[in-house]
Amino acid sequence: MLRTLHIRDFVIVDQAEIQFETGFTVFSGETGAGKSILIDALSLALGARGDTSMLREGATRTDISAVFDPPPSLHPWLQEREFDTDDALVLRRVIDNQGRSRAFINGLPVTLGQLRELGEQLVDIHGQHAHQSLLKAASQRDLLDAQGGLLPLARQVQQAWQLWQQAEKNLSTAQQNATALAAERERLEWQLSELDRLALQEGEWDTITNDHNRLAHAQSLLDGATQALAALSDDEGGALHALNTASHQIRQLLRHDTLLQGVYDTIESARIASSEAISDLNSYLDKLELDPAGLAHAEQRLSAIFDMARKFKVEPAELPALQLSWKQQLADSQSAGNIQALTEQAQAAASQYQALAGQLSDARAATSQKLTKQVTQAMQTLAMKGGVFDIRLTPGEPSAHGNEGAEFLVAGHAGTRPKPLAKVASGGELARISLALSVIASQAARVPTLIFDEVDTGVGGAVAEVVGRLLRKLGERHQVLCVTHLPQVAARGAQHYEVKKSTTGASTLSVIEALDESGRVNEVARMLGGLKITDTTRQHAREMLLAE
Repeated sequence: MLRTLHIRDFVIVDQAEIQFETGFTVFSGETGAGKSILIDALSLALGARGDTSMLREGATRTDISAVFDPPPSLHPWLQEREFDTDDALVLRRVIDNQGRSRAFINGLPVTLGQLRELGEQLVDIHGQHAHQSLLKAASQRDLLDAQGGLLPLARQVQQAWQLWQQAEKNLSTAQQNATALAAERERLEWQLSELDRLALQEGEWDTITNDHNRLAHAQSLLDGATQALAALSDDEGGALHALNTASHQIRQLLRHDTLLQGVYDTIESARIASSEAISDLNSYLDKLELDPAGLAHAEQRLSAIFDMARKFKVEPAELPALQLSWKQQLADSQSAGNIQALTEQAQAAASQYQALAGQLSDARAATSQKLTKQVTQAMQTLAMKGGVFDIRLTPGEPSAHGNEGAEFLVAGHAGTRPKPLAKVASGGELARISLALSVIASQAARVPTLIFDEVDTGVGGAVAEVVGRLLRKLGERHQVLCVTHLPQVAARGAQHYEVKKSTTGASTLSVIEALDESGRVNEVARMLGGLKITDTTRQHAREMLLAE
C-alpha cells in the first residue's frame, strides 16, 4: 500500500508530504484548488509521461517520491531485478527544466518502462473522464478483457494476427515477384556455375602466386643457391673453413686467458649456424629443379583466376567469399520464391490465430455474462432501479483484436429495451454505470491501492450516499483514495484531506492539510452549503459523518 507521497515544485505545489493509512481516504477542496494535481503527481512517480509544463513556475526541477509497502506478490518481480524486498519500496521521478527525466526504484536508476511496469502492480487509477471513454468501442472491449483477466490472451491473439499478416504479405510478394525472382535465381545460378567450374579454393590464389614466382625464377634460384653454398663450404676459402680455423685457434688460447671465452662462443655459434645453412642449402638444391610444364600450368591457372575476377569486378583473392555470398543469396531467393512453402506457412499462421481467437471469443462470452449480471445488480442501487446492462458480442472480420466486437447496451428503466450506451445513457447515468464498472473491476483487482479521481461526477443525492458506502466497503479490501466534490462521499472516508489554494503576491500555491474532526465537519459543511457555512449545515455535516 501507499505510505507516503512527497511532492516538490510540481505545478502549483511548492512542497508537500502526505502520509496515508489503510482504508478509504478522501481528498476534497474548492474547484481549481489542485485536488487532481495529487493524482497527476503520483502518476508521474508511477511512470506516466511528463514534461516541463509540470514544473512549478521558476523551479529548476520537479521531484516526486512515493513510498510503498511492497505486497508479497511483488517479491518475485523485485528479486528478479535484485531489489530488496524487506524494506519500503521507493519510487522516484525527477524532471528538470531542460526536459530531462530520470526514474529511480529504491535509489537505483531505472528505465521509465520498468517504473511503469512496477507502478501498474501497485496502483490502479480510475480517472475522472473514465465515463467518457466508455462511449468508445475499443474502450468497451478493453474493459471487458481486463475484467475477465483476458489481456494476456488478447496480446497473444494480436501477436498471432501480426504473424499471420506477415506470412500473407510474404506469400503475396512472392507471387507478385515470381518472374523477377526467377530471373534473379537464373542469374545467380549462372554466376555460381562459372565459379564452380573454376573450382577456386580458399587461399589458392596466394599459393599459386608463390608457386608461379618460384618456377619463373628457378634458374636464378638454382645459380644463386649454388654460389652461396660454395661460399660457405669451399674447402680452401669457404666461410665454414675459416670459422673452423678461427675456432681452433681461440680454443688453444683459452688455456692462457679465459677472457677470450665470449669470443670463442660467438665464433662457435657462427660455425654451427654456417654448418646448418650448408645442410639446408644442399636440401634446397636437391629439391629445386627447372619445371617448364609446372610453370606453364601455374601461368594458365593464374590467367583463369584473373580473368574470372575481372569478369565479376573483384580482386582474385575475393572470389571464394563472393561465391559463398551468392550461394546464400540463391538459397534466400529459392526460399522467398517457394510458393508452396509460403502458402503452408500462411495457413499455419492462420490456424494458430483462429485457435487463439476462438479461445478469446469463448472467454469473452463467459465474462460478458458475468459482468452483465454484476453491473445490472449495481444499477439497482444507483437510482437506476429496473435498469438493465447487457454486453453484445458482434461477430466481425478477423482482426488484431479477435473475431468479434463488444458493445455495451443499457436500459435505464424497467420495460425499456437495452440500446447502445452512447445513444441512450444520460451524463448522470453514464457516470453511474462507469462507477459501477470501476468498483466491480476493482473488487477483482490484485493491486493494493485504488484511486478514484472524481468518478462520481454527475451523481448526487441519495445515489451519492450509495457511492460513498460502496467506496468505503471497497476500502475494507484495498487502500482506496478518492478525489471528490460530494459531501456524501467525503463523509464516508476514514481519513480526509483538504486541498486549498493560497495566493501570496503573484504566487499561487496549493496546500494539502489532514483534517481533524472539527475540520472535517467544516469541510463537509462547505461542500453542503457553499461559501456560507451555517450552524444548520454544520449540524447536517455532523450527522453525515456519524451515519453508518
